[in-house]
Amino acid sequence: MEELERAANLKRILESPSYRVAYQDLDFLTDPKLRPTRMELELLKPELAFERLNITATIVVFGGTRIVERAHAESQFRQAEAKLQLDPQNATLQRQVAVARRLLAKSRYYDVAREFAYIVSRACTTEGRCNYVICTGGGPGIMEAANRGAYDAGAKSIGLNIRLPMEQQPNPYITPELCFQFRYFALRKFHFLLRAKALVVFPGGFGTLDELTDALTLRQTRRMQPIPIIIFGKEYWERVLDFQYLADEGVIDDEDLNLFEFAETAQEAWDSICRFHEAASQPAGHPANHLDNGNGDHLTGH
Repeated sequence: MEELERAANLKRILESPSYRVAYQDLDFLTDPKLRPTRMELELLKPELAFERLNITATIVVFGGTRIVERAHAESQFRQAEAKLQLDPQNATLQRQVAVARRLLAKSRYYDVAREFAYIVSRACTTEGRCNYVICTGGGPGIMEAANRGAYDAGAKSIGLNIRLPMEQQPNPYITPELCFQFRYFALRKFHFLLRAKALVVFPGGFGTLDELTDALTLRQTRRMQPIPIIIFGKEYWERVLDFQYLADEGVIDDEDLNLFEFAETAQEAWDSICRFHEAASQPAGHPANHLDNGNGDHLTGH
């Protein structure tokens, strides 16, 4: 082999994808056959960060991305009304105004979620450490409100963002080193519930409904640690899900209706969480302590 030919071949060798170090080869790592490895990495990356920052207990807040603070909701309503005035008989525009009016009415939940996260973060922060860290999906709407409440209190909060076709961006109130981006919903759900000491659910759409019913199923089947599930907006949720009808039809037990409770104010929800963990601590003979941050491992199957 001539010298020029050897040099050219060596160049091709060094530039060949096969020569890349495996963990630096993105083409290799994104291969469909590497899905198990990618899923393990999505499990480990947040896990190591939480361990490093000594985060063992969270309060998870779910809710709709479209429920925004009042000023924004009012702006959306005015825009919808302005369009309708140009074409008053347009049924589509009429419906848009009706929907915007309903979203405006629900904007109060943005304030409640923000207040709730503030109360939790203030109550649980001692010596710069928050025992119950607010955890959300990291997006806009109710998620933003909860992260914002923790931010107002000067406390850390978590955002478990997800890659979506709409390219959901993280809200600006998450603690930077606690914002993670997921590809797989399953791993994201796992991290939502693994350290959860309470689940607080506000009105929302398919995503919120999925997260609520997933947690209820795991609690019903005792595949996760006992936690209070607090649902805001009784009138809303009883139209979305007729819980009593499920029990009346015999597809769930009457006792399953005790897996959750409704709340309308931030303080009411926090008081319910405190009562739950105080009661849970009594049988073991320990002093009541609503800041118990023991980590249940039921989700891991251990």
